[in-house]
Amino acid sequence: MEIADNSMRCPWCGTDPLYVAYHDHEWGRAERDPRRLFELLMLEAFQAGLSWITVLRKRPAFRAAFHDFDPATLASWGEDEVARLLQDPGIIRHRGKIEGTLKAARAFLRIEGTQGFSPFLWSFTGGQTLDNRPVRLADVPAQTPQSLAMSKALKAEGFSFVGPTITYAFMQASGMVNDHLLTCPAR
Repeated sequence: MEIADNSMRCPWCGTDPLYVAYHDHEWGRAERDPRRLFELLMLEAFQAGLSWITVLRKRPAFRAAFHDFDPATLASWGEDEVARLLQDPGIIRHRGKIEGTLKAARAFLRIEGTQGFSPFLWSFTGGQTLDNRPVRLADVPAQTPQSLAMSKALKAEGFSFVGPTITYAFMQASGMVNDHLLTCPAR
């Protein structure tokens, strides 16, 4: 889908071609693949305190450095890999977020093995995309009861950097919530 009139698109993506392509082809699309959900959640965690475009620009380097966010691989990593990643200028070099990703990979494997990571995450929306139907950006919340519940559950499982604002952004990005403005053709 190509949106010819930029004035109709959700304004948060601006005019940067990478951001526009992300908005038009990825953001808000219902994702159910557990590995893709894990990657997206980890990238949202790395975004904490930064802008999403920063993470988006570094996403190819993240994928290379973290072996395409393969939880089985990441779960086996330790201090040597953390030290290597802290030297990688292509990613966000934050020890807590890197260590949190490795810890989250182990939690992912536990959840995937018992109930499935995708069903676990989608359970917070009843398995359906929640349609908020915002008219303007001011209508879009920063967090919701569902994102708070998801945040608490993820933290209880061992995830970090998954506060309710991060989990809400993740829910938007993964299509658990449709927050495209009513005027946006990507809706």
